[in-house]
Amino acid sequence: MPAYRFEALDAAGKTQTGLLDGDNAKAVRSQLRARALVPLDVQLVESEATATAAAGGSMMRRRVFSATTLAIWTRQLAGLVGAGLPLERALTALADEAEDPRQRELLAHLRAEVNGGSPFASALGNAPREFDDVYRAVVAAGEQSGQLGRVLEKLADDLEERQALKSRLVGATLYPAIVSVVAIVIVVFLVTYVVPQVAQVFAGSKKALPFLTSAMLALSAFLRHWGWALLLALIGAGALLVMARRNEATRERLDAMVLTLPIVGRLARSYNAARFAGTLAMLAGSGVPILKALQAAAETLSNRAMRADALAALVQVREGAPLASALSSKKRFPGLLSMFARLGEQTGELPVMLQRAATQLGAEVQRRAMQMATILEPMLIVVMGAMVMVIVLAVLLPIIQLNTFVK
Repeated sequence: MPAYRFEALDAAGKTQTGLLDGDNAKAVRSQLRARALVPLDVQLVESEATATAAAGGSMMRRRVFSATTLAIWTRQLAGLVGAGLPLERALTALADEAEDPRQRELLAHLRAEVNGGSPFASALGNAPREFDDVYRAVVAAGEQSGQLGRVLEKLADDLEERQALKSRLVGATLYPAIVSVVAIVIVVFLVTYVVPQVAQVFAGSKKALPFLTSAMLALSAFLRHWGWALLLALIGAGALLVMARRNEATRERLDAMVLTLPIVGRLARSYNAARFAGTLAMLAGSGVPILKALQAAAETLSNRAMRADALAALVQVREGAPLASALSSKKRFPGLLSMFARLGEQTGELPVMLQRAATQLGAEVQRRAMQMATILEPMLIVVMGAMVMVIVLAVLLPIIQLNTFVK
């Protein structure tokens, strides 16, 4: 039965709101009257696809679940289903506990779909922005195997590990990014405001200013007169880059260039390989066929060049090649991944070995990110100090020169 959002008055004249399941709006009004409520408004809860189309596109609506809340919600659902609670009752309990009205509406729609006889994975397909292909494939495998609770636990583990890895990467790069922004702001302020103020003191002097001071004044004049043009040029370059990345072929070439960078490239390779191996291990361990698992795991790769390699490996596996051989032929994937895949195929424990590869690659990503942050932090401080020192010297040199002439 579909879900309806209602607004009604109770006997005390207070407004009550909530969600009810019913064949139609008339049936829902009858339920409200049976509860001694006077219905004011009854509206059908739309699926995400319908609501998105009504809003004019997917970009007009904010996602209901963030990465963190989705992991928490999956863990809660796994606990309820694993405890023996029917899926419909578990969804009802989670809908009742949800604080966000949009979450309650989404869960009510899922519950209505499940009550109507639809598989849970099919119900999740009505909200593709909330539950991606990997999520739905794992749920479908759990339903087919009759082990939905255990599969949801594995899915929650994967979501939490992925979010933890992403948080560590963000944390490792946050401090250098903040220092860089502060350094740029301070230098621009000194060059455009402090340096010209000091230069006015020596404006009446007939002595030639030191070269460093003259160069700094020229830079200050350029920034004060043409800074807006430079800013517009940077914004335009950023906009062109964003537009270029919308083209798949151009984005693939740009992503391939990123992989060739000395430090960032290796970090990107390890991060994408860890995500690919973890997703593939989870899907294969849940009973998803290897070809379908490879397809879904490839779609999770953010680097388009590595995604193209994964899809090419999928073609080789479909033609009969072992997974390890297909991955080893793609040089963008670390050799560690193909080695563990070969061990998994030889021992018959491919999901276990792929998960070990994902764990090791994830640990390498964290280690390299921390090393990069450890190196960048003192380097940024040194560079910032050197830039400030140059500006101070540009200001002090005329004063020193003037004192020399006085003596």
